[in-house]
Amino acid sequence: MSLIHEIDYGTPASKSTETVTLTIDGRQVTVAAGTSIMRASMEAGIQVPKLCATDMVEAFGSCRLCLVEVEGRNGTPASCTTPCAPGMVVHTQTDRLKQIRKGVMELYISDHPLDCLTCAANGDCELQDMAGAVGLRDVRYGYDGNNHVKARDGLGEVNARWMAKDESNPYFTYDPSKCIVCSRCVRACEEVQGTFALTIEGRGFDSRVSPGMHEHFLDSECVSCGACVQACPTATLTEKSVIAIGQPEHSAVTTCAYCGVGCSFKAEMRGEELVRMVPWKDGKANRGHSCVKGRFAYGYASHKDRILSPMIREKISDPWREVTWEEAYAHVASEFRRIQYQYGKDSIGGITSSRCTNEETFLVQKLIRAGFGNNNVDTCARVCHSPTGYGLGQAFGTSAGTQDFDSVEHSDVVMVIGANPTDGHPVFGSRLKKRLRQGAKLIVVDPRRTDIVRSPHVEAAYHLPLKPGTNVAVMTALAHVIVTEGLCDETFIRERCDWSEFEDWAAFVAEPQHSPEETEQFTGVPADLVRGAARLFATGGNGAIYYGLGVTEHSQGSTTVMAIANLAMATGNIGRPGVGVNPLRGQNNVQGSCDMGSFPHELPGYRHISDDATRETFEKLWGVKLDNEPGLRIPNMLDAAVDGTFKGIYIQGEDILQSDPDTKHVSAGLAAMECVVVQDLFLNETANYAHVFLPGSTFLEKDGTFTNAERRINRVRKVMTPKNGYGDWEITQKLAQAMGLNWNYKHPSEIMDEIAATTPSFASVSYDYLEKVGSVQWPCNEKFPEGSPIMHVDGFVRGKGKFIRTEYVATDERTGPRFPLLLTTGRILSQYNVGAQTRRTDNVTWHAEDRLEIHPHDAEQRGIKDGDWVKLASRSGDTTLRVLITERVAPGVVYTTFHHPDTQANVITTDYSDWATNCPEYKVTAVQVSPSNGPTEWQQDYEELSRRSRRIAGKLEAAE
Repeated sequence: MSLIHEIDYGTPASKSTETVTLTIDGRQVTVAAGTSIMRASMEAGIQVPKLCATDMVEAFGSCRLCLVEVEGRNGTPASCTTPCAPGMVVHTQTDRLKQIRKGVMELYISDHPLDCLTCAANGDCELQDMAGAVGLRDVRYGYDGNNHVKARDGLGEVNARWMAKDESNPYFTYDPSKCIVCSRCVRACEEVQGTFALTIEGRGFDSRVSPGMHEHFLDSECVSCGACVQACPTATLTEKSVIAIGQPEHSAVTTCAYCGVGCSFKAEMRGEELVRMVPWKDGKANRGHSCVKGRFAYGYASHKDRILSPMIREKISDPWREVTWEEAYAHVASEFRRIQYQYGKDSIGGITSSRCTNEETFLVQKLIRAGFGNNNVDTCARVCHSPTGYGLGQAFGTSAGTQDFDSVEHSDVVMVIGANPTDGHPVFGSRLKKRLRQGAKLIVVDPRRTDIVRSPHVEAAYHLPLKPGTNVAVMTALAHVIVTEGLCDETFIRERCDWSEFEDWAAFVAEPQHSPEETEQFTGVPADLVRGAARLFATGGNGAIYYGLGVTEHSQGSTTVMAIANLAMATGNIGRPGVGVNPLRGQNNVQGSCDMGSFPHELPGYRHISDDATRETFEKLWGVKLDNEPGLRIPNMLDAAVDGTFKGIYIQGEDILQSDPDTKHVSAGLAAMECVVVQDLFLNETANYAHVFLPGSTFLEKDGTFTNAERRINRVRKVMTPKNGYGDWEITQKLAQAMGLNWNYKHPSEIMDEIAATTPSFASVSYDYLEKVGSVQWPCNEKFPEGSPIMHVDGFVRGKGKFIRTEYVATDERTGPRFPLLLTTGRILSQYNVGAQTRRTDNVTWHAEDRLEIHPHDAEQRGIKDGDWVKLASRSGDTTLRVLITERVAPGVVYTTFHHPDTQANVITTDYSDWATNCPEYKVTAVQVSPSNGPTEWQQDYEELSRRSRRIAGKLEAAE
């Protein structure tokens, strides 16, 4: 395996459909109008020297190395900033150009340290490459060196031009002595990431890249996305891993295992050691960009906490004992069979993982249906996006986002509801901010003033700071304005939707009680803001809606999703680029886990278990009779466990004790079971109640596919040997074999072939096809052989779009004298979900603990100062954490993240859930905040339980 090299064309591709033909070095070249001479040359295989140019950012024309001669024109224009013209005759290699380029390189080298042999970028340095390309052999100007030494003449006099290396960032270093002031990092920070954290300070030889007013990178606005490091042509910005390990010698393209954006990366390796993750420019979800998690936070894969041997214990109070894989499989199979014999067929079940591949998820649900003989299978989507499946399924006929991420480039108005893309989906957040800087308008519906409401060069046209729990009322009020002011797209509705259902819905939303003036009294959103936002969305051009868990994790989550669908249909914003309804999925494969049949009522492809024809397809292939009754959801499994009828569970790659609501109820359910099997990388919080632990594998150690939020099926490629010995799919297969199933998959590609054979939306998907096209969006079948970037182009999957009444029903969770505040929860940029991965990386530098955000007014009333420890209490439980006083939250609202288990934020959340799907109401919990002197009794008891549950026999004795 060799190192994969990408071609850098110097400037971005032109999107023009017109072409021009010109001659470059005697070759006739045809390119899109607007293409630079540099890119046209590169596309023709002609290398033009460059330093400041890269195709990730717009042309800059500062280095003067890419000069060319154009017949009929005076001078030597920069090829990066000069567009091609019809009939143009260009020369890239002449004696005149050679002399100019060599002189330019002499100037660069005269102020650059000549330590190439010991430099971390040796072998991967564009300055070094260009010196060779222009034939530079000596430097007439000598070497001053003043920029690179601390003192002059050995006299101890401090050199004012010298700057120390900045190693404050945990992942990369900044060495100002090697900066050639090409501004590529500055432009990448501005154009690609949109943070504007970098600038050039000083003049002449004193010019340097700076992350602020004499700040270190760690103290600056830098978000450590890595765009600057990727753009740097020298060793000025270098990954610390490259400095420590050396240059990589082979690589493979794979897919990030964090959020639902699904970024493609080159995993660059030296032997079995991962040197760095570099964003893949051909990745259609990320287009060569990344965030701090995907770019740098992969250290968990080799963390000392990883469990690499199977373990068993009889009681959860016992220490773990390591066993062989064969003993573990036999024990699980024996226990599950015993439980089913003793308590009945439905007494066991399983939970699939949204962190694992499609193939692994498919096998887990197959094991439960074909091996356990029931449909007791569920997934983490139950607690995040199950209302998306129900709501979009009812309105459109399919439960997935309608667009690809490229679609945002065509949007004129973007509505973001209950999502924080700059923290939760940062690469998409950067693409959205870029579109907003180009002139698109933004509407934010969120109780919290997120970064996207106002940040450098981006400001929302409208921010509707609604009271948590009132999403439905706000969406219906928006619809009220659109209907009563005659702003609906009647042509679209008559052609694409059921007109009588629209008329019924329109009459409903037009009722006076749904007006912004009437709803303001309980939503808290001023009526004029609602009216302005509604008019903008309906009349502003292409309108796109993006939403997140702030929509779905409510008692009316499904209702809100349907209200969003109503709004999109009423304004005709479905079925073309720049519009649509787009759920921002939380975990890397939460879309795929749903696609693969992880719900108790659905087989792969969202087909109901009661459908005889669908069941027959699987029964013939699997050779078993399937139960036609839906099984238990996660909350039902826990309820049944407490009642004594559910006794065994197989949990792959999920930590339900930390991620699911009402932690005390989850722990009670797990404690009541007789065989809890956890398959994961670490002894997570759920493993506190486990009887068997099966060590899992990371995304770096397996082959497979993930499906991201835009329905994109991306390859995951194994780049190192599994440290535990097996991929997760192999462990599930061995477990199935122990339970008597005749499974003999040799490679995950065979599992995908079975998925394609049984699931219509995946019918044309295979590993060979993915190797050919890179990635594809389902449905990919005979009707859509190249996939479906945009859904519902000519009609809805269900036929006619369905308008549905969305009556606002206030949540049963109410504030009162005892609990006067409303708690809502969310994520932060540097951490991911329950933190099992990111907490075991240097990302803890930015977020070492969960903090409670509280408004200054509420803090002052309670005598609380910034950084104080407080007790956060609800009707369900209490915990302690430190406060962060901020105006990002409104008075009466508090907010926290849930990344750290010592906080146990879900001790606070209730068991209220969505009426249609049981998705928990994480976003609305009545709480009280008061000063605290220490951890709660629950936290103390939990810490002791965790400590005892992580004891491993043998290692325990050695420690003692």
